[in-house]
Amino acid sequence: MDPVQATGRPESPGASALPSLQGSSMAILCDSHATSFLLPSDSEDWAEQGAPAFVYGQKELIVGGIQWPSRAPNALDSLPLSHFDTALCSAWRQRMELGFFRYRLGELQTRVLPGAVGFVAQLNVERGVQRRRPQNIESVRQAFDPEQFNFNKIRPGEVLFHLYRKLDTHNDLPQEDILVVINVSPLEWGHVLLVPEPARGLPQRLLPGVLRAGLEAVLLSLNPGFRVGFNSLGGLASVNHLHLHGYYLAHRLPVEVAPSQPLDPRGRLHLLQTLPAPGFLFYTSGPGPDLEAVISRVCRATDYLGDHEIAHNLFVTRGAPPGKTSPGSALEGVRVILWARKSSFGIKEGEAFNIALCELAGHLPVKTAQDFSSLTEAAAVALIQDCLLPPSQAAVVQGALMALMAQEEP
Repeated sequence: MDPVQATGRPESPGASALPSLQGSSMAILCDSHATSFLLPSDSEDWAEQGAPAFVYGQKELIVGGIQWPSRAPNALDSLPLSHFDTALCSAWRQRMELGFFRYRLGELQTRVLPGAVGFVAQLNVERGVQRRRPQNIESVRQAFDPEQFNFNKIRPGEVLFHLYRKLDTHNDLPQEDILVVINVSPLEWGHVLLVPEPARGLPQRLLPGVLRAGLEAVLLSLNPGFRVGFNSLGGLASVNHLHLHGYYLAHRLPVEVAPSQPLDPRGRLHLLQTLPAPGFLFYTSGPGPDLEAVISRVCRATDYLGDHEIAHNLFVTRGAPPGKTSPGSALEGVRVILWARKSSFGIKEGEAFNIALCELAGHLPVKTAQDFSSLTEAAAVALIQDCLLPPSQAAVVQGALMALMAQEEP
């Protein structure tokens, strides 16, 4: 079928819940370079026309040559943008101007905590106050509940576009329909959610299709600060409807180049032992069989954790290959870091920050000005380590994941 130009009309941003997205998630397939990802100026219903699709192929996945400038800038606009970055950021900025978010995100106060780790702390009072209350979660394996808030109930204008990979060869796997949706309580600039086929009502358990979309979104961006992550139930996921987070942070993070040691002789699983928290490291050099193998390994690992009621968080970032590294190591591929942790259901109001995917990676969104100004590296490390599994249970998990990797065909 021939590509068509995407068109559509928005709802009024101030309106209450507009027609459900369930059953209306068909993307308008089009040439992404010829498509506008902005809502038109009038306010007729956007949902009837459907959201545009960002269509990409393997040639748009950028592997090498992505590095931080010698002096990392503090503003997103100072870093290069790919077509994906431009589409996401322009549409996200427009939704902010139209009032789709719970608060207007300005430039966040940011400081790197003194010490060896390199924590990036940011003051985000509005998110702490105005974010949606987490759902009542009691199990890592809790079933999807259509009566609770879910992504079939969002306003159509919150959808930026569908992320759709075209099939380059007959051997390519079919691409799921992934909605790229604003997070209405953003952590940082460009904070979006990747939601696979919302009408299916998938619970918050990681699946290969959405992980593939997350990895490829990182490869679509020219910005080394675009990261993707996943919180399991019990790992501070606040909505039990399958989704990943993606956002920009114009700062290096410790996990990008942290040294690691192999846990299996063929180098499929590594252990990050450095602060802020030990984690399991998977690494891919780029698209193709290597990326597909990493997706399979990660999902087998998270399946094990979910089946054993072990909460977990996952973080995807451009990074250095496993092994001995240095702060100046090249970001040659993509790192996927997986942390098994104690289950935590609900928000701990008295803490300076909550422990989820970004905190374990070294990015600390702090809730109050007092905590932001007084937070130390030692206090941050103590909060994070308090959420980790006890050593005996961590050893059992490590042994189980090593056994899973050993079962893989050579």
